[in-house]
Amino acid sequence: MFHVKKGLDFTASHEGLVVGIFEKPEKFTGELAELDGKFDGQLTELVKSGDLSAKLKSITKVHTFGKISAKRIYFVGLGKEKDLSFEKLRAALGRVFKQLKVNKQGETAVYLDTFVSEALDSLDAAHALSEAMALSTYQFDGYKQKSNEPEKRLEKVTVYASAADEVDVQASLTVGYAFGKATNSARTLVNTPGNLLTATDLANYASELGAKYNFEVEILDKAEIEKLGMGAFLAVNKGSVEPPKMIVLKYQGKDEWTDVIGLVGKGITFDTGGYSIKTKAGIVGMKTDMGGAAAVLGAMEIIGEIRPEQNVVAVIPSTDNMISGGAFKPDDVITSMNGKTIEVLNTDAEGRLVLADAVTYAKHHGANYLVDVATLTGGVITALGLHTTGAMTNHDGLYEQVLEASVEAGEQMWLLPLFETEKERVRNSKVADLNNSPGSEGHALVAGAFIGEFTEGTPWVHLDIAGTATTSKDYDLGPAGATGVMTRTLALFVERFEPIEK
Repeated sequence: MFHVKKGLDFTASHEGLVVGIFEKPEKFTGELAELDGKFDGQLTELVKSGDLSAKLKSITKVHTFGKISAKRIYFVGLGKEKDLSFEKLRAALGRVFKQLKVNKQGETAVYLDTFVSEALDSLDAAHALSEAMALSTYQFDGYKQKSNEPEKRLEKVTVYASAADEVDVQASLTVGYAFGKATNSARTLVNTPGNLLTATDLANYASELGAKYNFEVEILDKAEIEKLGMGAFLAVNKGSVEPPKMIVLKYQGKDEWTDVIGLVGKGITFDTGGYSIKTKAGIVGMKTDMGGAAAVLGAMEIIGEIRPEQNVVAVIPSTDNMISGGAFKPDDVITSMNGKTIEVLNTDAEGRLVLADAVTYAKHHGANYLVDVATLTGGVITALGLHTTGAMTNHDGLYEQVLEASVEAGEQMWLLPLFETEKERVRNSKVADLNNSPGSEGHALVAGAFIGEFTEGTPWVHLDIAGTATTSKDYDLGPAGATGVMTRTLALFVERFEPIEK
């Protein structure tokens, strides 16, 4: 996919050459000055006239007419050099790769040195380049009949780099592409219809991932789940003809199984709401209710590629939430794995039920720290909109590490409060220890507070991705549909994790 070469070769044949330009000074220097010379100074004139823009994320295509061996040059505007961040660079590169895809180019070259600034070195630029290429060119093929016309995709990128060692640049390209590719894996899982991605299918996918990366794999079937007393998880599955699966992947990067990070992802493959049934409009798109599971599996794919010196257990409770004569219903009382009883007031508040048993099971596998990810509540969309993940925590130090990872990944989040008032609301039941839905007020808060009841003091961060797991519009780093949100945040969090005092 990526081929790194030293220096810029004007004699090499390429369908396109991608070059970055900053605002001011308007004079080309170094090898770009040599490039301008081959055009008799006309590139400089294009900049001066405004026909070649350096505005951030602008794309200007210039045909070479045989002046160099590349057929065309794509100039990517980077704005002011002092303002360029990793996130802005990744977005700008994503935009140009989208353009290359539209132009159906199967091969291109990138002059990496032109994307380097005082704040971002060649290795940062290489990572941004390969991650952006993977993310921005993703597409979910779907199930339409295919035409006989062969599809042309970008399959080869030559990266010219003078300012860094080729081996180091190649390594950064490989890591960046792994982050992008795994996010795309998560996107595909979320985009897949519920009839084609059952709990069994998700378990099979996880098993294949485990075999590829030599993870320890445990898939609990219904009988084993019953034996362990996971009554909250089993209640959600009662209305389904599809058997539930508790999916566990373990990665040991240290000699001893200590400081274990537990990643827990909600894996509801389709959510009708049960007897608290969703509206006609609200039920469409509920195939995406396993976005948390997809993020965890995507993160495990990255972990399998980069092999950090960390210990990780991933736990995914997977089922659909259906309606039948045997389905659970409001007023039912169920018993969770840790023994706490729960009064069911809303069968559409099922995600917190399956996560309750999954959090307990992650602790059973030795998790010392917990991060759960779930498309959990419409309330988080009301509070934070469609571009911000809601977070809750019982440990500020752990949250700070997750937050730092999210900033690096470009996946924004905001910390919501976990007050005693919300805890008391979920503890308010006349017939059980807890209730699963004390009301619509502060819905996102009480949902997180409910899950927190099962952490039992273990440092924990909750991530509600109901608003961010999908998007209705194309954007610089992907198409409309699943975003794969939190895949890269979780992987970066694991990679950078420092044990903390509890």
